[in-house]
Amino acid sequence: MPEPLIFEYSVPGRRGVEMPEPDVPESPFPEGFLREDLPLPEVSEVDVVRHFLRLSHMNYGVDKGFYPLGSCTMKYNPKINEEMARLPGFAQLHPYQDPETVQGALALMYHLQEFLKEIGGFAAVSLQPAAGSQGELTGILMIRAYHRDRGEGKKRIKMLIPDSAHGTNPASSAMAGLRVVNIPSDRRGNIDLDALRRECDETVAGLMITNPNTLGLFDENLMEAIELVHRCGGLIYGDGANMNALMGICKPGEMGFDVMHYNLHKTFSTPHG
Repeated sequence: MPEPLIFEYSVPGRRGVEMPEPDVPESPFPEGFLREDLPLPEVSEVDVVRHFLRLSHMNYGVDKGFYPLGSCTMKYNPKINEEMARLPGFAQLHPYQDPETVQGALALMYHLQEFLKEIGGFAAVSLQPAAGSQGELTGILMIRAYHRDRGEGKKRIKMLIPDSAHGTNPASSAMAGLRVVNIPSDRRGNIDLDALRRECDETVAGLMITNPNTLGLFDENLMEAIELVHRCGGLIYGDGANMNALMGICKPGEMGFDVMHYNLHKTFSTPHG
């Protein structure tokens, strides 16, 4: 049965807490700060607790069951990890704090970078981007800067994106000023190599790959696709949305990926949101 609104439990004069009489003189608020009325529900404490507890049972999330979201899987995070992320020494830092007072947090971030380098097989890692899609844009801008530095910035205008890629890939490429070219999948859900070959020319900036792809498949044509794009001077961008499947098994950097972003809330346990 539907849960009524909290306002439907309201009874005039009902209170959740009875405040004791003050033993010091009251200081009245200035008239300018007072409201004439406050249309809030008048309910008891037990009504409030039971109402919101019932509502919480109607929610579905990672604490209740398997939670597929978009092209990735949001997973259950150990509660101790959530607690550690909320420690005041991390959660209450101020960006303008004296660096001498935040050495512990900076050390943690440094070691995280080193771990991510080793896990992915890359030469360097930045923690600057705040989210996956922002990491994508950062990576694509790095690819553009690479081509510009080689004197090919004006002609390398095309980003190849398989139709099984993560949904943010075309948007990030377009925001970076590149032309998006869709590469279809073959009958087995892999990158269609014939279609890829037709697009591989001197205008290619790169190929964005989500592996495993959004069909849940490790692309059987991955290594050949990487070789085709590298041969025409393009770079390979890896979307880490499904990195969980590769953890401890293989390293994208050793497979030929040039740039990749991690989703720390998916593959590791950064708090969601």
